[in-house]
Amino acid sequence: MDSNAVIDYLGRKFTFLGMEFMSEAVIHTRLLADFMNDAVVVELTEEVAQTAIQIRRIHKIKLPDAIIAAATLTSRRTLLTGNVSDFKNIEGLVYINPHTL
Repeated sequence: MDSNAVIDYLGRKFTFLGMEFMSEAVIHTRLLADFMNDAVVVELTEEVAQTAIQIRRIHKIKLPDAIIAAATLTSRRTLLTGNVSDFKNIEGLVYINPHTL
């Protein structure tokens, strides 16, 4: 959104449909901002990289998935994923599938 759109939205200068669209955009922006503020970012450290290499060698999974698994393991966190098939055999990895809750 540019500043003019925000000013016009706050001044209620849009049509009804324009106001509805902007309201949805504001809600989604707020949800995204809240998510980003609450998210934990795990750095790609040497330990994560080495763990990812080991996971990839053992499980033959894609590099991004190996990095995700390694970051989860080294940070001792729980992974939230709907992609259970790539992670289910990794020893010590704790995950939750939000589609099955």
